[in-house]
Amino acid sequence: MRTLAILDILPALLKGLEITLIITLLATLLALVLAFLAGFGRLSKYPPLRFLAAVYVEAFRGTSLLVQLFWIYFALPILGISLPPLTAGVLTLGLNCGAYGSEVVRSAILAVPKGQTEAGIALNFSPWQRMRRIILPQAFVMMLPGFGNLQIELLKSTSLVSLITLADLTYQASVLNASTMETTLIYSLLLVIYFLIAWPLTRGIRWIENRLTVGRY
Repeated sequence: MRTLAILDILPALLKGLEITLIITLLATLLALVLAFLAGFGRLSKYPPLRFLAAVYVEAFRGTSLLVQLFWIYFALPILGISLPPLTAGVLTLGLNCGAYGSEVVRSAILAVPKGQTEAGIALNFSPWQRMRRIILPQAFVMMLPGFGNLQIELLKSTSLVSLITLADLTYQASVLNASTMETTLIYSLLLVIYFLIAWPLTRGIRWIENRLTVGRY
């Protein structure tokens, strides 16, 4: 069999790049919202909110992402809820990553020294003002490394959406491999593409962290 040149395979792989980037962006935004909601919920003084947040977090942290993806895409229609593949993929990844992210939020807020809260009380700040002006700015810097790691994990997890018929990078690689049998070349290119996406994300998070850290001192 003729060995296919990289330029013959790369365009087909790049067809799935757009889907992968869309899923990563939308799922990241959803995960951030859920992480803060669940993180605040775990710290709420209201037991029902703490209970609901804990159920969500433990359910999605304690079960397989693959099972969650299959359940949302294949099982929900039995209950009368049918979601397009893209929506199902974004929702599953966002829910899963948001559950892990909530622990990043919760632990960062708890790591802020109690003296900061006491200072806010002495200044007659309301609970919301203390959170917005004193606690969150400090906690957010501590959240960044954890959020950066979760973002990379989310990017890598997008490869699972190929199992629900989404034509992402991994799906395109599987199709190419089945038709050409150039396994080594195809998956080497796939590895490089994922790295080229992940590397600027990692550097971007680190740059933001350094800027915020410098700004504090």
